[in-house]
Amino acid sequence: MSSWNRIDLNNDRVQKLGSQYNFPPVQPISKISSAEISRPIRNKNSEYVHRFAGLAVGLASIASEHILSHPCIVLRRQCQVHNTSARSHLTPFTLFPTIYYLQRHQSVTSLWKGIGSTLMVKGIAVASEATIHELTPLPKDINRHCSLKKMAEHILLKGLAFIIVTPFFAASLVETVQSEIACEKPGVFDCIIEGFARLASFTSSTPTRLIPIWKLLIPTAIFGVAHYIIASLAMYRVSASMKAEIERSSDDAAERTIYEVHYPELVATFTGNLLADTILYPFETVLHRLFLQGTRTIIDNTDTGLEVVPIMTRYEGVFDCYTTILEEEGMSGLYKGFGALILQYGLHIAILKLTRFIFELLSSGNNDASNKVRHAPSTSFGSQQFSNVPYDPSLQYRGRDSRFGKSDGNMF
Repeated sequence: MSSWNRIDLNNDRVQKLGSQYNFPPVQPISKISSAEISRPIRNKNSEYVHRFAGLAVGLASIASEHILSHPCIVLRRQCQVHNTSARSHLTPFTLFPTIYYLQRHQSVTSLWKGIGSTLMVKGIAVASEATIHELTPLPKDINRHCSLKKMAEHILLKGLAFIIVTPFFAASLVETVQSEIACEKPGVFDCIIEGFARLASFTSSTPTRLIPIWKLLIPTAIFGVAHYIIASLAMYRVSASMKAEIERSSDDAAERTIYEVHYPELVATFTGNLLADTILYPFETVLHRLFLQGTRTIIDNTDTGLEVVPIMTRYEGVFDCYTTILEEEGMSGLYKGFGALILQYGLHIAILKLTRFIFELLSSGNNDASNKVRHAPSTSFGSQQFSNVPYDPSLQYRGRDSRFGKSDGNMF
């Protein structure tokens, strides 16, 4: 028998040296289970999988919100600004013939127009928030533990960012709804150029139906802040409810699956945006019509999908636009194109279902790999039980000096 097996771990000299140098208590190898040996490997693999899942969640959210749903956004906005349309398209079913004829008589990209300017406006909004945060004490991020003052300052930052973005959003809206067969294809930076051109309406005294941009700054900021507040409250409520349900049904909080960690965030985001878009839909319709008035924009005929129609309106402001729509088009006029919104979030539901399937597949694969490590066969050596992991007997009695963070191989 080798000398290292003859050492008595309960010897007073061993215990005294351990306490003198602040070494952790030494445990015989027979008392260490294979699960304890394999735990660091399992946690490390789980950490890599969760990081990959977090990245995938972010990419999926961006793709579904700004790219895959863009055709639905184009249809929705065209229906909202078409004040003389005979159909309100309150359900997705009336939109299918229009989509068919648009694709048949125009290019495949007819429903993807303006996607570049839309993403550019998103970038300007993010850059504006970051710049305001750097130049002012207004907080960019908050949580539920923040004071009411911090929350008010954060809302103020959001409002200022929406004001900065307003002229560029107006230019992007024109690119999104204008017909490809009646208008020239916009350039990459036309959204920026036209945005600065809308700022010229601050001092313009030329009689025109184009509403000065300063009249739309406050309504746009109110709309954006209201959308943000409604979506945030709904997201917090849904996320907290789902996580509480998971905690009640799960025994071990440290062994959460990828589905349990990331899926509630996706469902909360979906619910928050859906609720905010639905509640503020009439307000959005009014703003879009005011942005487009006086721009001489020609859009596709959303009734047939075969023709183009010019947009000619004479609204004086937000309240005049709202009352005129109710008088001339009825309540359904405020919800024109709502079927496109239903179609958009129907697509989101399909993406959520696919994401849930992928998460459950990854979670089951990760659990199977963990079980294989946990139930690794062991071999008998004398009276000791060892896992099939390479083991150096001399390491059993090596201490670790916690003061210097390194192992001391010369304990004896």
